[in-house]
Amino acid sequence: MKKIFTGIMPALVTPFLADNKTVNEAAAKGILDFQLSQGADGFYILGGTGEGIVMAREEREKMCELCVNHVAGRKPVICHIAAMNLDEAIDLAKHAEKVGADAVAAIPPCFFYYAPDDLYQYYKRLAESVHIPVIIYYHPGAQKDMSAKLIARIFEIDNVTGVKWSSNNFFELMKLKDMTQGDMNIINGPDELLVSGLAAGADAGIGSTYNVMLPQFLDIYRLMQEGKVKEANAVQLKVNRVIEVMVRHELIPAVKYATTLLGFDCGDATFPMRALTHEQKAALEKDLKALGWPYAN
Repeated sequence: MKKIFTGIMPALVTPFLADNKTVNEAAAKGILDFQLSQGADGFYILGGTGEGIVMAREEREKMCELCVNHVAGRKPVICHIAAMNLDEAIDLAKHAEKVGADAVAAIPPCFFYYAPDDLYQYYKRLAESVHIPVIIYYHPGAQKDMSAKLIARIFEIDNVTGVKWSSNNFFELMKLKDMTQGDMNIINGPDELLVSGLAAGADAGIGSTYNVMLPQFLDIYRLMQEGKVKEANAVQLKVNRVIEVMVRHELIPAVKYATTLLGFDCGDATFPMRALTHEQKAALEKDLKALGWPYAN
């Protein structure tokens, strides 16, 4: 049985200094402390929300080490290590293991078409490079053809323990759960579909907007564990209104600015992603306040 991670884990934003390249260490520590105080069950760092794949390697390593050291074993830290070059991904994985990360995760290689056997070999090479759990990050935007059958095959590799399922195809998720006899650690990715993912068999959730609505996502998880689906759906609808606003304003810049509004200076997203103007920030803040955000715990 390889299942490891459960609960609600924010896909941590990476706060930057004014250059939008250098990690703002003080802000990162503040966000971690804030989310720990709210009850986060762990952290997923340097993934899509964390902008890891477009950061300089030294800043990725700095953020990984900072998070692991600051959390100090209180909750698990999963570090996303994928890179366009496999050797760099392996080096990042080894670094994450060395500094004490609890697991590494990786999207498959993107842009090019890769056959199922190619993707299997990719994860095999990654898994053989470390001794900590390796989590597949399935996102259709990175590689659309990762079927449940392929992911179940990759799961047979030593060290591969789970998948971050960032697809809305819950039919395939249910097939994957069945193919792996419930042993694969399936983590829901789409924030707006946490109830659906948990109902389909996911063990946990990782999400971008958990940064700014963590208590509500913790409530969804608790209610689903208690079998209170109607109540969980009501909370899901509430957070989905905020998610819709953030998507409309561009998700990562919006989440970073909302986190800044909570008191942690995140800076802008990495270029060429949108840097919100003063007018765009005011419009986002107005739309969020109209929904009653930030919500009381």
